[in-house]
Amino acid sequence: MRRSLTAEVIFRLHPDVEVRSAGTSANARHTVSSKDVEWADAILCMERKHMEHLERLFGRDTLPLIKVAEIADVYEFMNEELKELLEVAILELAKGSDLNNA
Repeated sequence: MRRSLTAEVIFRLHPDVEVRSAGTSANARHTVSSKDVEWADAILCMERKHMEHLERLFGRDTLPLIKVAEIADVYEFMNEELKELLEVAILELAKGSDLNNA
């Protein structure tokens, strides 16, 4: 399943957002690094366990704003329902930060 990659693809061309996708698993296409965290103004985690992993790995105080989307890993890449859920999550993340004013 490719939730993060779907998010990257659908928001890659958005004029107000720069995106990268990274996973928390060692099997991820790209595993999140300290450089990714330093680069990010905000992070969208698909599940709470991903946020908790980032907090353990990097320390809560070093992380930018995090939104947990609570999107289960049951969707195929570019699934229409997944895209809708991601769009809602990104809008909520932007409301909670200054991303929509960038």
